[in-house]
Amino acid sequence: MHSWFPKLPSYQAFNSRLNRLSEAFKTLAIGLFTCYTPEDCDLKTSLTDSMPIVTCKGKNRKAKVARDLVDKGWCSTKNMYYYGLKLHLLGFRRPGRIPFPEFIGITAASENDLTAFKELFGDNIYDRLIFGDRIFSDQPYFDGKFVEQNIEMLTPIKLVKGETETIRQREKAYRDLYSASVSKVRQPVESFFNWLNEKTKIQEAQKVRSSKGLAVHVFGKMAAAFIFLIF
Repeated sequence: MHSWFPKLPSYQAFNSRLNRLSEAFKTLAIGLFTCYTPEDCDLKTSLTDSMPIVTCKGKNRKAKVARDLVDKGWCSTKNMYYYGLKLHLLGFRRPGRIPFPEFIGITAASENDLTAFKELFGDNIYDRLIFGDRIFSDQPYFDGKFVEQNIEMLTPIKLVKGETETIRQREKAYRDLYSASVSKVRQPVESFFNWLNEKTKIQEAQKVRSSKGLAVHVFGKMAAAFIFLIF
């Protein structure tokens, strides 16, 4: 039916136009977070975590697109090896609701979540109580941040290497209760990622064919989801 629409651009031209907007989508997404923060956000309490964005998956697969951005990673929650990115979130807590983003960032799939937190968020926040999972356990780092920026990170308790079985059993009830309490508070961040993926299928980036296309995929879908949520 192309003869019916002689001035309609080709699919390739449409993709090229869209990919030129990659930075615009990024600016739009960030603008939505900063300008439309809901009034019920707890500005002193944040939740943090990451989710995979998959360009291809499988232990023996090789990345063919956006190789300047992606690499190989392991997702323990989905029990899979994949090539792609990680989407990192630091969001304000909203009791009874999913958190609202304060900062988002992307890294290659192999990037450790704690390292990404330090690089993306660590120097930009003050006066904050943050809930994360065990990967964020770094007492010396957060002791320093508490002194410098009044930041405190609460995580489920990790097993102490070399600890005796007697001490482990003695502390078990307290540690289990504390870890369960922290996990309950941070659980909505997982609901946030489930909501985002349900609305946009952002995790499924197998059809992306370029670095700019991957940026459009991530930030375009983030912007679309939050336009829907806010308005």
